[in-house]
Amino acid sequence: MRLLLAPMEGVVDHTMRELLTSLGGLDRCVTEFVRVSERLLPPRVFYRLCPELHNGGNTVSGVPVYLQLLGGQPGVLAENAARAAELGAPGIDLNFGCPARTVNKSDGGSIILRQPERVAAITAAVRAAVPAEVPVTVKTRLGYEHHEQFLEIVQGIAAAGATELTIHARTKRHGYRPPAYWEEIARAREVVDIPLIANGEIWSTDDALRCRQVSSCEDLMLGRGALCRPDLPRLVRAAHAGEDVPSLTWTQVLPLLMRYYELTLTHYDAAYVGNPIKQWLVYLRTYYPQAAVLFERIKRLRGAHDIGEGLSREIADHGSRPAAA
Repeated sequence: MRLLLAPMEGVVDHTMRELLTSLGGLDRCVTEFVRVSERLLPPRVFYRLCPELHNGGNTVSGVPVYLQLLGGQPGVLAENAARAAELGAPGIDLNFGCPARTVNKSDGGSIILRQPERVAAITAAVRAAVPAEVPVTVKTRLGYEHHEQFLEIVQGIAAAGATELTIHARTKRHGYRPPAYWEEIARAREVVDIPLIANGEIWSTDDALRCRQVSSCEDLMLGRGALCRPDLPRLVRAAHAGEDVPSLTWTQVLPLLMRYYELTLTHYDAAYVGNPIKQWLVYLRTYYPQAAVLFERIKRLRGAHDIGEGLSREIADHGSRPAAA
């Protein structure tokens, strides 16, 4: 079983990738999408979204990070894929799953699923443009408004030479509303031979094991569940092995919050440090009620120093210590 970290736009940047992969359990990450429209992008764009390129395409913990491209034109996507490979990306991922209206309006993401032949043409062009040893993976949904073309989409991607395919088990119309239709992924398993990775509504170890059974997929991609429970990959891997390991307590999560604060302060302007911390607390409160209390305490704070002091007080109150930088 392989466990992948989903490329969540505006949430899972290189700092979050570094933090989550340090906890173990993850086999691969995918960057936020690089938007490609009309031209070959300069190297600085790739390095900005994937600074792991300076580290052989891996996080500090050694987990490979595939670089994701989003766009609707085969030729220019192929050019940018080739550049990403030249810069050392260990793999290229294509985004046909993003449901955001602004993205779809600019001919990117899930809107392309309305034309299965375009999905296949883009995949084929990118596959032809990068060295054979560089994997080309695809992220898709079940369709746009409906899933009647789902198998056609999947077969086209496989025929175009994709290395593997991650399927978010909802259409664009479904957005992120539960449930996820894992059984539809099992239908794809019957018509293609490339590896399939199931994604969607995996919040717990029980969800993960049930998703593997229903979808007929060995491998899973974890998204929001891994933000709500940062040790979810490790717990899923243990459950798969029949082992019983304890979940992280709130006292153990607090040093991770401080480490995330430190990473964010190192890589971004201090004026914006508060937003990622508050955003992660919103996810964490799904599983840790203490996160909701802490969020209320710091939500009006703006200065990086004040937010750091707020985190330090919470750690002191719980008898923990910040993780080393």
